[in-house]
Amino acid sequence: MSDDLQKLHTYYREGDHQFQIAGGVEGITKLANDFYDQMEMLKESRRILHMHPTDLTISREKLARFLCGYMNGPELYEEKYGPLALGPAHSHLAIGSTEKDAWLLCMEKALEMQPYAQEFKEFMYMRLCTPASRIQNRP
Repeated sequence: MSDDLQKLHTYYREGDHQFQIAGGVEGITKLANDFYDQMEMLKESRRILHMHPTDLTISREKLARFLCGYMNGPELYEEKYGPLALGPAHSHLAIGSTEKDAWLLCMEKALEMQPYAQEFKEFMYMRLCTPASRIQNRP
Protein backbone atom coordinates (compact mmCIF):
# COMPACT_ATOMS: atom_id res chain seq x y z
CA MET A 1 0.00 0.00 0.00
CA SER A 2 1.41 3.39 -0.97
CA ASP A 3 2.06 6.04 1.69
CA ASP A 4 -0.71 8.21 0.21
CA LEU A 5 -3.22 5.37 0.36
CA GLN A 6 -2.13 4.50 3.90
CA LYS A 7 -2.69 8.13 4.93
CA LEU A 8 -6.11 8.11 3.30
CA HIS A 9 -7.08 4.92 5.14
CA THR A 10 -5.88 6.46 8.40
CA TYR A 11 -8.02 9.52 7.68
CA TYR A 12 -11.08 7.33 7.00
CA ARG A 13 -10.62 5.63 10.38
CA GLU A 14 -10.51 8.91 12.35
CA GLY A 15 -13.64 10.03 14.16
CA ASP A 16 -16.82 9.72 12.15
CA HIS A 17 -15.21 10.34 8.75
CA GLN A 18 -16.54 7.07 7.31
CA PHE A 19 -20.06 7.87 8.45
CA GLN A 20 -19.89 11.40 7.01
CA ILE A 21 -18.28 10.36 3.70
CA ALA A 22 -20.96 7.68 3.29
CA GLY A 23 -23.64 10.38 3.53
CA GLY A 24 -24.73 9.95 7.13
CA VAL A 25 -27.91 8.05 7.93
CA GLU A 26 -29.46 8.90 4.56
CA GLY A 27 -26.47 7.74 2.51
CA ILE A 28 -26.00 4.59 4.55
CA THR A 29 -29.70 3.76 4.26
CA LYS A 30 -29.32 4.05 0.49
CA LEU A 31 -26.32 1.70 0.63
CA ALA A 32 -28.32 -0.84 2.66
CA ASN A 33 -31.28 -0.62 0.29
CA ASP A 34 -29.02 -0.97 -2.76
CA PHE A 35 -27.41 -4.00 -1.08
CA TYR A 36 -30.78 -5.73 -0.64
CA ASP A 37 -31.86 -4.73 -4.14
CA GLN A 38 -28.74 -6.50 -5.43
CA MET A 39 -29.52 -9.52 -3.27
CA GLU A 40 -32.96 -9.72 -4.85
CA MET A 41 -31.54 -9.44 -8.39
CA LEU A 42 -28.34 -11.49 -8.42
CA LYS A 43 -28.63 -15.22 -9.04
CA GLU A 44 -25.47 -15.75 -6.93
CA SER A 45 -27.33 -14.46 -3.88
CA ARG A 46 -30.51 -16.54 -4.09
CA ARG A 47 -29.36 -18.83 -1.31
CA ILE A 48 -28.74 -15.98 1.13
CA LEU A 49 -31.91 -14.20 0.04
CA HIS A 50 -33.89 -17.24 1.16
CA MET A 51 -32.29 -16.98 4.61
CA HIS A 52 -34.19 -13.71 5.06
CA PRO A 53 -37.88 -13.02 5.64
CA THR A 54 -39.94 -12.51 2.49
CA ASP A 55 -40.48 -8.88 3.49
CA LEU A 56 -37.00 -7.33 3.70
CA THR A 57 -38.12 -4.11 5.39
CA ILE A 58 -36.70 -5.01 8.82
CA SER A 59 -33.56 -6.54 7.28
CA ARG A 60 -32.89 -3.34 5.37
CA GLU A 61 -33.38 -1.26 8.49
CA LYS A 62 -31.15 -3.49 10.62
CA LEU A 63 -28.34 -3.39 8.07
CA ALA A 64 -28.53 0.41 7.79
CA ARG A 65 -28.49 0.74 11.58
CA PHE A 66 -25.56 -1.68 11.87
CA LEU A 67 -23.59 0.12 9.15
CA CYS A 68 -24.09 3.50 10.83
CA GLY A 69 -22.34 2.24 13.94
CA TYR A 70 -19.79 0.23 11.99
CA MET A 71 -18.81 3.40 10.11
CA ASN A 72 -18.24 5.20 13.43
CA GLY A 73 -21.56 7.03 13.36
CA PRO A 74 -24.37 6.75 15.90
CA GLU A 75 -25.02 3.28 17.36
CA LEU A 76 -28.52 3.10 15.92
CA TYR A 77 -28.69 -0.70 15.93
CA GLU A 78 -27.84 -0.87 19.61
CA GLU A 79 -30.28 1.94 20.43
CA LYS A 80 -33.19 -0.04 19.01
CA TYR A 81 -32.19 -3.70 19.30
CA GLY A 82 -29.49 -3.82 21.98
CA PRO A 83 -25.90 -4.99 21.64
CA LEU A 84 -25.10 -6.93 18.48
CA ALA A 85 -22.88 -9.99 18.51
CA LEU A 86 -22.59 -10.89 14.82
CA GLY A 87 -21.62 -14.53 15.27
CA PRO A 88 -24.38 -15.49 17.70
CA ALA A 89 -26.95 -13.40 15.77
CA HIS A 90 -26.29 -15.50 12.66
CA SER A 91 -25.49 -18.86 14.29
CA HIS A 92 -28.87 -20.35 13.35
CA LEU A 93 -27.95 -19.99 9.65
CA ALA A 94 -25.57 -22.22 7.68
CA ILE A 95 -23.09 -19.65 6.37
CA GLY A 96 -20.12 -21.01 4.48
CA SER A 97 -17.68 -19.43 2.08
CA THR A 98 -20.27 -19.50 -0.74
CA GLU A 99 -22.77 -17.51 1.33
CA LYS A 100 -20.09 -15.11 2.58
CA ASP A 101 -18.92 -14.52 -0.99
CA ALA A 102 -22.51 -13.89 -2.13
CA TRP A 103 -22.98 -11.34 0.66
CA LEU A 104 -19.75 -9.60 -0.32
CA LEU A 105 -20.77 -9.60 -3.99
CA CYS A 106 -24.02 -7.84 -3.11
CA MET A 107 -22.08 -5.32 -1.03
CA GLU A 108 -19.52 -4.78 -3.78
CA LYS A 109 -22.31 -4.09 -6.29
CA ALA A 110 -24.09 -1.78 -3.82
CA LEU A 111 -20.86 0.12 -3.13
CA GLU A 112 -20.36 0.57 -6.88
CA MET A 113 -23.73 2.35 -7.00
CA GLN A 114 -22.73 4.95 -4.41
CA PRO A 115 -21.28 8.39 -5.24
CA TYR A 116 -18.18 7.68 -3.14
CA ALA A 117 -14.60 8.08 -4.34
CA GLN A 118 -13.20 4.79 -5.64
CA GLU A 119 -10.63 4.68 -2.81
CA PHE A 120 -13.43 4.92 -0.24
CA LYS A 121 -15.41 2.17 -1.96
CA GLU A 122 -12.36 -0.11 -1.86
CA PHE A 123 -11.69 0.81 1.77
CA MET A 124 -15.29 0.03 2.77
CA TYR A 125 -15.29 -3.26 0.88
CA MET A 126 -12.09 -4.24 2.68
CA ARG A 127 -13.63 -3.27 6.04
CA LEU A 128 -16.83 -5.18 5.34
CA CYS A 129 -14.88 -8.37 4.70
CA THR A 130 -14.40 -8.53 8.50
CA PRO A 131 -18.07 -8.83 9.55
CA ALA A 132 -18.70 -11.11 6.57
CA SER A 133 -15.98 -13.42 7.87
CA ARG A 134 -17.24 -13.21 11.46
CA ILE A 135 -20.63 -14.64 10.57
CA GLN A 136 -19.20 -17.53 8.55
CA ASN A 137 -19.80 -20.66 10.60
CA ARG A 138 -19.22 -23.38 8.00
CA PRO A 139 -16.32 -24.06 5.61
